[in-house]
Amino acid sequence: MARSPLALTAYFATLHDPRVRRRRRHHLLDIVAIAVCAVVGGADNWVEIAAFGRRHLDWFKRFLRLPNGIPSHDTFERLFDRLDPQAFGRCLWDWTRALSAALGVDHIAIDGKALCGSGSEALGPLHVVSAWAARNQLTLGQVAVASKSNEITAIPKLLELLDLNGALVTIDAMGCQKNIAKQIVEQGGDYLLTVKDNQGRLAEDIRACFEKALDTGYAGLDYDEYATAEYGHGRQERRWYTIIRNPSGIRDREAWAGLRVIGMCYSERGADGETIPAGRYFIGSAGAGAKRYGRALRGHWGVENHLHWQLDIAFKEDANRTGKRHAAENLAALRRLAVGLLKRHPGKGSMATKRKEAGWDVHLLEEILKG
Repeated sequence: MARSPLALTAYFATLHDPRVRRRRRHHLLDIVAIAVCAVVGGADNWVEIAAFGRRHLDWFKRFLRLPNGIPSHDTFERLFDRLDPQAFGRCLWDWTRALSAALGVDHIAIDGKALCGSGSEALGPLHVVSAWAARNQLTLGQVAVASKSNEITAIPKLLELLDLNGALVTIDAMGCQKNIAKQIVEQGGDYLLTVKDNQGRLAEDIRACFEKALDTGYAGLDYDEYATAEYGHGRQERRWYTIIRNPSGIRDREAWAGLRVIGMCYSERGADGETIPAGRYFIGSAGAGAKRYGRALRGHWGVENHLHWQLDIAFKEDANRTGKRHAAENLAALRRLAVGLLKRHPGKGSMATKRKEAGWDVHLLEEILKG
């Protein structure tokens, strides 16, 4: 039997099979391998995954056992609904982290996304929080938000899965919580947390610090500035990032583990002769300059374009109607893995085109799977 291009032995060998042994007509690793290949190669649901397997049966026979051929779509859905998402995710993310290990991870963006089509009469849409390696363009982990909960409870669980040593973790205002800041620092990372009025006292103090600094021309303060300008598609956007190191006047500063910097981003977006101003504040624990903070703050929103937008456009995630919770979560993890693998491949063309080409050409598919 030929060596699998997926290296399943290394990354999925410990995955527990939840099925009763006497009812196992198909090997667990066969089912997982087919699903991974199919999602990369253009399949968006269980019916398409099974069809992909049938159309590529001869290729799969080169490295899978397949004692009873390709499983039905019902078998795929039942198995993935019974697989523990945390255990399955650990296998996927171990594989992903191995791909990024040589480059190192210096910026991790934490952000959530709803799977709009996964809702039912009994349950709302599944909401998933992902960790995105901004420079590496890979998902490092994923945790589903519990029913009747929110991202605040899911983020700490996600952080536990990650190696944060040397990384700057960026989170929007929902994750601006004292316990989350403490956890990031204790795990060896630094944080950049957007501050809004959900932390009213903190936002008020930061605003007062910058108002005073502007009035005095930043006299006596350890501060740094960084500016950017972008032009394109008939629009222009300019941003000014300012940080103040070791600020005074933050009443709860000691409660925010490792807090060293408060920051402000002021932007102006111009289009059709109209200029729209906007401002936001943030806090950070890294001993870095305004340029590093500015790039990380800007890079954080890359998760929307490089991950979430791709999931909706190239993978039709919001249209997917998988309603069973574990099945939906595990399929979401496969999509996020596929985004990272496809982005790493140097081939030209859109992600949707790459997926089709990988489905047509198994040699290309093997290249993508090897990372």
